[in-house]
Amino acid sequence: MRHRKGRAKLGRTGSHKRCLIANMLKSLVEQERILTTAAKAKELRRYADRLITLAKKNTLASRRAAIAKLMIRYNCLSSKQARGGNTAHYNNDRKVIGKLFETLGPRFLDRQGGYTRLIKGTARVGDNAETCIIEFLSE
Repeated sequence: MRHRKGRAKLGRTGSHKRCLIANMLKSLVEQERILTTAAKAKELRRYADRLITLAKKNTLASRRAAIAKLMIRYNCLSSKQARGGNTAHYNNDRKVIGKLFETLGPRFLDRQGGYTRLIKGTARVGDNAETCIIEFLSE
């Protein structure tokens, strides 16, 4: 029996699920809207709302906690790249953290929760899985 179990397993091991959630969170922050299955979207909504709550605080501790949740590994820049000031050598993860704390956090300062919206889609061709669009609210 799975009484009082709070989270969906999604048919994966714990480490695989952590990586899946982290990658989906990065995509959601970067694009603000992604298409996925309904079960994954419902599970992702919990983590996305908590991530926005961290972004609203905008402290060093919350920034580090968000980096840990998103499993971000910064690539090291060579001394020449660091001097050049060209950000093309950065990986996208730096941009994700910047967008999270500079755009999404201030957007939801007046809101107490419910930062995401789920829109049901059609059944996916091939395996007939129920799809869903998860997006951040525009307000």
